Amino acid sequence: MKYCLFVVNIIGNNYAIQALLFTVMMIMVFSCGNKKKKMAGEDDVNLQEFVDFFPEAQLPFIYADSSLYAKTDDSLLISAEIFNEFTPDSVLTASFGAEKPKLYAIGKILEKEGTVYLMSKAATAKTKVMFISAYNNKHEFLAAMPFMKSQKERGVSTLVTIDKLFNISKKTIKKLPNDVEISGDDIYVLNSAAKKFMLVMTDALGDDAEVINPIDTLGRNYKFAGDYGVGSRNIISIRDNIKPGRVQFYIHLEEKNSECSGELKGEANITSENTVIYKKPGDPCALQFEFDKNGVTLKELEGADRAWERWTARLMAGILKRKPLKNNYLLFLKILR
Repeated sequence: MKYCLFVVNIIGNNYAIQALLFTVMMIMVFSCGNKKKKMAGEDDVNLQEFVDFFPEAQLPFIYADSSLYAKTDDSLLISAEIFNEFTPDSVLTASFGAEKPKLYAIGKILEKEGTVYLMSKAATAKTKVMFISAYNNKHEFLAAMPFMKSQKERGVSTLVTIDKLFNISKKTIKKLPNDVEISGDDIYVLNSAAKKFMLVMTDALGDDAEVINPIDTLGRNYKFAGDYGVGSRNIISIRDNIKPGRVQFYIHLEEKNSECSGELKGEANITSENTVIYKKPGDPCALQFEFDKNGVTLKELEGADRAWERWTARLMAGILKRKPLKNNYLLFLKILR
């Protein structure tokens, strides 16, 4: 550690002047001895000194991609050697390969149990990335992840937020023609035991968002119960009904880049081993679901325009294949302590 040395030549025997000069000298010596170390790689530093270099940040922490592109003060520069000393070098190479980005300290947040979150920025002429890394109260590295990256696609922006429960939200906003905006969210939390940031909730961006199936939680004991279709926006869902000989169904079909879409929910009768028919008094539409090992074929028994039949024929060649069962994910909730 470097120390500041001061030589004071006091002329005379004035006690007040001596006391004042001594006090000033001690303050300056104390300030010099506790000055933050620079992270240029010239000095040896420990993790505590590395953490101390990062500016304090407040919750909720909000970082917009405008900050990612903006010039960062060179006083916050960190050498790659020091950064890699406390963070695995694979964190940088995964985003930059052999390139050597400039590294900057953005901020730090301390959790109740002593876990420290460090926000940093890495930048080259072409690529800019915002990282969040975490360390436990024993000064051990836990996890690091890129939460924001410079976008090549025009009209797309990103916002990263850390709330008071330390949920990390990554919001992506996309501008469409006619001043329309769509957005999607990914929410992560730190799993200290697994030493990684876990994705616990996702709301896909716009067109990729999955259709909410209103009968998804009903039973699947019927032989052909399940979900059929292609992609996340086209589905024919079949579930059990409390009445024997009947099933519940839900249909949502839409054609990409078109206003052509339709949705129908109801009950249908099981008319044979592999056939189910929907027919309701007063409804001009009558549908037949015909199942086989490949999937389900939807036929319109009544109806002037046969829209459902035409849509399935055009979208999926007439046969909607059965989708695999979804995995049940345990949502990792952070509880306010």
